[in-house]
Amino acid sequence: MRAYYFDNLPGDQRLAHDSGKTVSPELLKKLNVLYWTIPIDEEGAWEGKINEVAKERSYKNRDTINVTKEGLGDSYESKLKTFFEEHLHEDEEIRYILSGAGFFDVRETPTDAWIRIHVTPGDLLVVPAGIYHRFTLDELNAVKAIRLFKEEPKWIPHTRNEETDKNPYRVDYLSNLPSSVSVA
Repeated sequence: MRAYYFDNLPGDQRLAHDSGKTVSPELLKKLNVLYWTIPIDEEGAWEGKINEVAKERSYKNRDTINVTKEGLGDSYESKLKTFFEEHLHEDEEIRYILSGAGFFDVRETPTDAWIRIHVTPGDLLVVPAGIYHRFTLDELNAVKAIRLFKEEPKWIPHTRNEETDKNPYRVDYLSNLPSSVSVA
């Protein structure tokens, strides 16, 4: 995992868009974005570690998503467009990268700057409920990930607008940030 500020320059969303300004793991943690490195090994020890995290954080369900042209078929282009629209979820978004790579962009509070997080195999990322974010593939155009869920699998994006700013999960997210980054 590598995190940095997005450069906001026009161009293909799958390019790095690296501003050259690194974001520390400590800042991500202040934003309640959690991260683990769990290297994929041939012996399968990574699976036990994923199970430990799942038990500790009460993730009861999981599935695997294959974001490729082959994996998504005719919905590939529309899914990528939807993933990259700024939105929030009322559940955590948990991804363990098995292969390929992609970018999660999260909004920093209170600056509203985009922070780009490049995830690669062995990265486990938890994007908290209520944070504005988006996702795109990188230039590899493929990612395979395990998705973990506290309850039944669901993925309901709430596109950013005045109503989502008042969403109880957004309000809760902001109220639980440390005062050093909180707007509340």
